[in-house]
Amino acid sequence: MRFALLLLGVFTATTALADPVDFTLNDVNGKPRSLSEFRGKWVIVNYWATWCPPCLDEIPDLVEFHEKHKDKDAVVLGISFEEVDPDYLHEFVDTHFMTYPVLSMEPVPVTPLGPVLGLPTTYIISPQGERVARQEGPITRDVIEAFLDRKQQRGPQALSGPMSLSAASP
Repeated sequence: MRFALLLLGVFTATTALADPVDFTLNDVNGKPRSLSEFRGKWVIVNYWATWCPPCLDEIPDLVEFHEKHKDKDAVVLGISFEEVDPDYLHEFVDTHFMTYPVLSMEPVPVTPLGPVLGLPTTYIISPQGERVARQEGPITRDVIEAFLDRKQQRGPQALSGPMSLSAASP
């Protein structure tokens, strides 16, 4: 647990927006999927690539988190952030047992959620569709759960103004 709390300090604060964010991208089956489909749940949006070792290391934790929460309060949404053959991506997702939705987009300097300066980058979206946190670098299931537990304990007022994933935030 101490390690998970230490990792919380590497997240950066983001400001919750007055308007919900949204985007639509195709999943590995070619079906358009929108962020707004998941309104009412926390959404962990993870930008990653097939060639990125830290991205691959976090997949099992993201799958575990998604399976534990998908029918209750949160989902993971993976975004393959690379130019990759769709058939290769589909096979990659299957062979790595990625049970969460995986969408695809070509790299751009600024995504609809904000900048992706390195991979992996993870954004946490509130049930209201607002960006509340961002982390560059690997993330774990324990760090995500600790963040969500803290936000849920603090109530609705915790979702306005600057947010930090740091364990020391008030």
